[in-house]
Amino acid sequence: MTGAANEGKALTVEIDGGTVQRIPIRTRVVMPGDDLDAFVREYASDVVQDGDILFVTEKIVAITQGRSFPVDEIQARRLAHVLSHYVVKTPYGIGLGMPQTMEMAIREVGTPRILFAAAVAAVTKAFGRKGDFYRIAGDRARAIDGPTKHTIPPYNQAVVLGPLRPREVSRHLQQLLGTKADVAVVDINDLGGNILGSTLDKAGEERLVRILKDNPLGQGHESTPLGVVRPA
Repeated sequence: MTGAANEGKALTVEIDGGTVQRIPIRTRVVMPGDDLDAFVREYASDVVQDGDILFVTEKIVAITQGRSFPVDEIQARRLAHVLSHYVVKTPYGIGLGMPQTMEMAIREVGTPRILFAAAVAAVTKAFGRKGDFYRIAGDRARAIDGPTKHTIPPYNQAVVLGPLRPREVSRHLQQLLGTKADVAVVDINDLGGNILGSTLDKAGEERLVRILKDNPLGQGHESTPLGVVRPA
């Protein structure tokens, strides 16, 4: 049901002296071969209004682009096995902490970049600094999703890469909806988030990150891959 808050999340949040709504849009599970345009028309066209921001999870964009791969079909090289042991794992996402996700990161950004990121992170981590691996490896490595116990089937047995051309996708969906609404492709979890591409300016993207920082779409089986930000 659209408009109902996910468990443990609030529909409204105070930001910059005002109140905004974060409205989850409940959908069916997106499957490989689904058409993103048809999916967004079906679930969002009757919800989005002028002045809204439609935020779309990077996962459904990537899945409809054919960037989801069954874990058992990914042959991880030895380097991926070694490097994955040094990645911190969290309950909110395995990241590159398994050989198959590390293997896909190597394929996405190249062995030299991954090795350089790992070397720098090994040094800076010794001085108490965190996050350098992903800063150097880049957004394409950061956006890779591995399976967790919270993941909706069949993606509890799959690795999903980041979406291609998220800014272009955002512009296309804005035109598709035919409203004066902005669109953003987002990568969010219960640890925070990033805007991968949008029709917003930089300040608008930074504001959207603050609006979504507690992940109103939830981290489990909510099946809410779309949402709307709207002035309350």
